[in-house]
Amino acid sequence: MFSTEEIGIDLGTANILIYSKSKGIVLNEPGVVAIDINTKKVVAVGAEAKEMIGKTPRNIVPIRPLKEGVIADYDVTAQMLKELLKRVSKKMGLSVRKPTVIVCTPTGSTAVERRAIHNAIASYGAKNIHIIEEPVAAAIGSDLPVDEPIANVIVDIGGGTAEVGIISFGGVVSSNSVRIGGDKLDEEIVQYVRKTYNIMIGERTAESVKMEIGYAYEDHEEQEMDIRGRDMVTGLPKTITISSQEIYSAIKESLERILEAIRATLETCPPELSGDIVDHGIVLTGGGALLKGMKDWLASEIDVPVHIAPNPLEAVAIGTGKAIKMISKLQKAAK
Repeated sequence: MFSTEEIGIDLGTANILIYSKSKGIVLNEPGVVAIDINTKKVVAVGAEAKEMIGKTPRNIVPIRPLKEGVIADYDVTAQMLKELLKRVSKKMGLSVRKPTVIVCTPTGSTAVERRAIHNAIASYGAKNIHIIEEPVAAAIGSDLPVDEPIANVIVDIGGGTAEVGIISFGGVVSSNSVRIGGDKLDEEIVQYVRKTYNIMIGERTAESVKMEIGYAYEDHEEQEMDIRGRDMVTGLPKTITISSQEIYSAIKESLERILEAIRATLETCPPELSGDIVDHGIVLTGGGALLKGMKDWLASEIDVPVHIAPNPLEAVAIGTGKAIKMISKLQKAAK
């Protein structure tokens, strides 16, 4: 007989991570599903589905069921979660039946959006479902002392949203969420190349450009990169060379909006906690933390120390796993 497995899920826009209490991170897959529109059946999930973007026949459509941190397509999300949890079950070699699940949601999510996430996980047969806010999970996963009476400032820049939270005594004191993340930056790069060069490039090309020559600040050593796309005038493939300064100008506005959210959160911080922020600074998590120069640019703009979490990409998933242990303790104490 198997004991009930406890798992944490980081239901991210770009990636889905699943954390097991007994094995750590057991799954990290892109949040992409390929659907056959004729039969409505799932053809591929995760990395396999991501590889299909822009390369499939007409009847197979790769889609992202999560947009801007929330469920855009409930049925497809439920199917994707079932498939990924099946994979975890096989990989771990044990029965993940009626698990206790903890999942995080963006701070700005509505009751309807949280209910959709709850129902999608419940459809797999979860025994207990706990929902926590993303900044809390990110802070726990970054090894911050969230249960102590000091200000822990977390900035989680994911695929769909940027979450800013000040956490003290285990709860969110002040927070802000903007629906800007890695996907928005990719979209800005696609639009810039289309307007400037009349070349259409795909999401994956834009993402690789952002990772290779994307910078968060203007004063950097310029780099160049060759990219391929479709000429919108001739319809033929074409290669162009693009510079890091151009990419900076394309994504600058979105980065400024993330900065505004951080400033707005710090401005509403209680005075008693402001001193802690000056001493301890803020911690960056999520894929956006890895954008070149992000740490130094933010530090220069807000005049407090900025640190990158030990494992920024997995911080939220690790945090959900550690939160499971905290909830277990609370439940035992309540008995």
